[in-house]
Amino acid sequence: MKIILLVALAAAAAAAPQDYASREVIPILKDVRVQEDDGRYSVDVETGNGIIHSQSGSPTGADGTVIKAGEYSYTAPDGTPVVVKFVADENGYQPQSDLLPVAPAFPHPIPQFVLDQIAFAAQQEANRPRNERYEE
Repeated sequence: MKIILLVALAAAAAAAPQDYASREVIPILKDVRVQEDDGRYSVDVETGNGIIHSQSGSPTGADGTVIKAGEYSYTAPDGTPVVVKFVADENGYQPQSDLLPVAPAFPHPIPQFVLDQIAFAAQQEANRPRNERYEE
């Protein structure tokens, strides 16, 4: 058992990055965190490479659920500025950004091959014996 433990520790040590001196150190320019006694909080962080994150939250209701809101921004590797604003509440996480994909407006046209497949599946279901049908 001790040999297995020693082998595992040696493997982990060998796999760890060895060259820490060549890594760039990114300074933290701003790190303000406030925690109130009533559960409200705020976080405001800015790094030397342009990452900015701010968020605040407050508990609501008897169950202690916390509603959060904030935004973060950074520059993508291709130089595109990325800004994401968000709210997290009883409806889940809701990000907003010009860079997030948007679903097409509904109702959108349904391709004929899809309509044909739906009709085919409905016909197959109708042809099944009653005791083998999928019922809701």
